[in-house]
Amino acid sequence: MSDALDLQQSEVVLIVDDVPDNLSVLHDALDESGYSVLVALNGESALQRAQQAVPDVILLDAMMPGMDGFEVARRLKANPITAHIPIVFMTGLTETEHLEAALAAGAVDYVTKPIKPREVLARMAVHTRTAKAARQTAQQANQTRNALDAFGYASVTVRARDGRLLWQTPLARELLRTWFGPDNQLVPEPVLAWLQRQAAAQLMATSTAVQGAPRFHLDQGARRLSFDLHQQVGDSEGGGDWLIVMREISDEAVINTMSLAFKLTAREAEVLYWVVKGKINRDIGDILGSSPATVKKHLERIFAKLGVETRTSAAAMAINRIRQSHPQFEA
Repeated sequence: MSDALDLQQSEVVLIVDDVPDNLSVLHDALDESGYSVLVALNGESALQRAQQAVPDVILLDAMMPGMDGFEVARRLKANPITAHIPIVFMTGLTETEHLEAALAAGAVDYVTKPIKPREVLARMAVHTRTAKAARQTAQQANQTRNALDAFGYASVTVRARDGRLLWQTPLARELLRTWFGPDNQLVPEPVLAWLQRQAAAQLMATSTAVQGAPRFHLDQGARRLSFDLHQQVGDSEGGGDWLIVMREISDEAVINTMSLAFKLTAREAEVLYWVVKGKINRDIGDILGSSPATVKKHLERIFAKLGVETRTSAAAMAINRIRQSHPQFEA
């Protein structure tokens, strides 16, 4: 096996320290443990090397002349290319405020000077495993999202904690604009409540709650927008990010079929459609913006045109006709 291949397969560590002796001790210990080691003597070169090599972990000295480690960490976390890389601070500062500053700048851990190579190796092993698992999960999510996008699915990624839309396919964006207006940054409140229920159920379950999770839907007249959970990404403790596939179903073609088949007006066909769906006159009036008395008059004309006397007979006759043209229709 070639040295180049060994380098590709080993985990890469970037050490940032302005003291060459510190670099030498860590370099030798990490190299002997199988890591590929990169070094930087100041903040500017650290940022350049991190963006070019995208190491698996960064060991970062807190106190350096010029750009200190806190600023380097903030810039790394602000760059999408390097934001995911775990940063372990190396510091001789043990006051609480300095350690808090390190964590606030984006560090996952810190070690105090004088550096003990064995301690550094143990800490790094934990963080590189965690980072690798997170990257693999993110890559799988990206592959899934790209596939959904390529095949024209209406799919979105939603942060369960607050309902923020993190990503959406063009078809999903168009559906959301049609149903809820332009520039939607959040999913509708009922959808968020449903999503948070599923996230809570997953925390309590022994296996993933995505499998068999109930579908959620919103109705708008004869149109329905359904939401299916597809995959969870990220930390389940906070609900994580959820990949949701949306689907719009419209029964407008069904209403047109009834109108043509039974020579009904558009409004009569709508009334008959909701009778088929099991709605009473008051509900139909609320849906269509009419009074129950008006709905009753429409029904009388529908009964006459169909040659029936009851709602049940009218519904049965309509269902038989609809299923000839729309076999998948659900009453």
